[in-house]
Amino acid sequence: MEREIGKPDLEFDARGMKCPMPVIKARKYLDQLKTGQILLILADDPGAKKDFPAFCSQTGHELIASQEENGVFKFYIRKR
Repeated sequence: MEREIGKPDLEFDARGMKCPMPVIKARKYLDQLKTGQILLILADDPGAKKDFPAFCSQTGHELIASQEENGVFKFYIRKR
């Protein structure tokens, strides 16, 4: 997966957080990045599967990949 999208510039571990905290905190992490850089978010709240695509749709950031491994969701977001 990382070979296809490149190495993330920043990683945010949101495991253990419940909605809406992962999205709220992800916004702050994205603020630290430059346009075009990639944030990797790790989350275990099932609501994140809907929350992050909606967040990207509303903010214009690009959800370039998402996957699930052993109950952990990974979201790769490119800052607009």
